[in-house]
Amino acid sequence: MSTKKDKFTAEDHYYMKHAINLAAERNGFTGLNPSVGCVIVKNNKILSIGQTGFNGRPHAETVAIKSCKKKDLKGSTIYVTMEPCTHYGKTPPCTNLIIKSKIKKVIYSVDDIDIRTKNKAYSYLKSKKIISLCGLLKVKTKKIYKKYFEHKNKGKPYIISKLACSNDYFTSTKKKFITNEYSRNVSHLFRYYCDAILVSSKTANADNAILSCRLPGLEEFSPRRLIIDRDLKIKKNSPIINDKRRKSTIIFHHSKAKKKIDYIKSKGVKLYYVDLDVSGRLNVKKIFSKAYSFGISSIIVEGGKSLTRALLKNKLINEFYLFKSNKNLKKLGNNNIYNFINEINNFFKRKENIDTFLNGDEIIRYF
Repeated sequence: MSTKKDKFTAEDHYYMKHAINLAAERNGFTGLNPSVGCVIVKNNKILSIGQTGFNGRPHAETVAIKSCKKKDLKGSTIYVTMEPCTHYGKTPPCTNLIIKSKIKKVIYSVDDIDIRTKNKAYSYLKSKKIISLCGLLKVKTKKIYKKYFEHKNKGKPYIISKLACSNDYFTSTKKKFITNEYSRNVSHLFRYYCDAILVSSKTANADNAILSCRLPGLEEFSPRRLIIDRDLKIKKNSPIINDKRRKSTIIFHHSKAKKKIDYIKSKGVKLYYVDLDVSGRLNVKKIFSKAYSFGISSIIVEGGKSLTRALLKNKLINEFYLFKSNKNLKKLGNNNIYNFINEINNFFKRKENIDTFLNGDEIIRYF
């Protein structure tokens, strides 16, 4: 909600841009909660800043307010990228803390879509004699909350899928890698930004996959591992069920093989039994619903053509990225996906070449 004649000053724009940068910096690391940026200002001086905590708490407003002296907060203005919450959840509402702090003005960029809070902060704060304005730089801010709006509206994680191929559209060869190291680094950035990575057991077994983020300094942000394995064919010696991250691994299956189930559980890996769909595959909609219940808001899918096609059929992919080498494999290549990429083109309305410096490789985004 916003008033029709809200006017924002150049200073308002400056401080909100700062808040937006704070939100963008933490985006992707706040679980199911939105990444919010907050700036508190008084007499044209920044008193404090705040960001939503990792995994969603504490809220940005709480961080910023508690970083200030109480006497300084009286009469100040707080800039927030999203409507402050008005409901009691695992923490009290931020609006209560704002009122208690005697903040004079609240300027926020976009309304929340959580039904517990949506469009409630404006009137509530106004009833407490606090000036409340909404809509500042909302177009820019909405880009940050694209994934949040998607998973909050649909109750499923935001799904990004990717494939790598040669210039002549082959996805495998005797060589280990199709694309160059620069493309692979970008691929690891996807893993860094997403809550989880999803592959099939076939992919995990073939690559002896670790499925971690291996960019220096970002290893601790490796995603949770989700494995689609209908008949529990994951190898017993797979890193997936043996390395130090095995407790952050979830295998979705439809098997009654008690010995294999007991063995995998003994390793500390989580197993979840999933019904089959009409095609005999694991029901991917139920898999994503279950993943969402675990607090997973975004997933990068690296499961190959077969899994990607199944997700497309169920209209579950939000963005698709094709990592394309500038080299032709010709007779050395296997598994040509030229026709499949035509399916991708028909499914998505738009595509764009990502402007990157990949030493000959290119990335095409479909959305």
